[in-house]
Amino acid sequence: MAKNENKVAKISEARQQKAAQIEEIKSKIQNCKAMVIVDYKGISVADDTALRANFRKENVEYRVLKNRLVQIALNELGIAGFDGHLEGPTAVAFANGDSLAAAKVVANAKKTVSALEVKCGLMDGAYIDATTVEKLASIPSKEVLLAQLLGLLQSPISGLARALQQVAEKKAE
Repeated sequence: MAKNENKVAKISEARQQKAAQIEEIKSKIQNCKAMVIVDYKGISVADDTALRANFRKENVEYRVLKNRLVQIALNELGIAGFDGHLEGPTAVAFANGDSLAAAKVVANAKKTVSALEVKCGLMDGAYIDATTVEKLASIPSKEVLLAQLLGLLQSPISGLARALQQVAEKKAE
């Protein structure tokens, strides 16, 4: 009788640990700006270490999580679309700063690590497929976009200033 009680206590403890892990995953999903799910099968230890370092630089948390626990967390949050993607070796990158950071780090890593594959992602609480994740990675950073906008806004003004300068020079002659 004591063995059965001990077994039940271990099962109960394991379920509590899984429930705690699911809550942690739910919290990460709710608090991140975006999430990218990747297949890391075949990636070398050195490449994985470099990838993790790049994620840390960009304020992205990269974790290998159990597919079933991620699926349960997503279902409990009411987020659909991930069913076929949570199979095989899966790692999740949670972008906590720039919402495009995780996608950009993965896209840069794919240039040198062919084994790394994007499965799908999450942005603004909605599922996005691998193609969309890769397209998002090609968007320039906020700073670059602001610089481009500033250049566009300054172009007509600088053209006008040059024209006025030439008119003033001609009148001075």
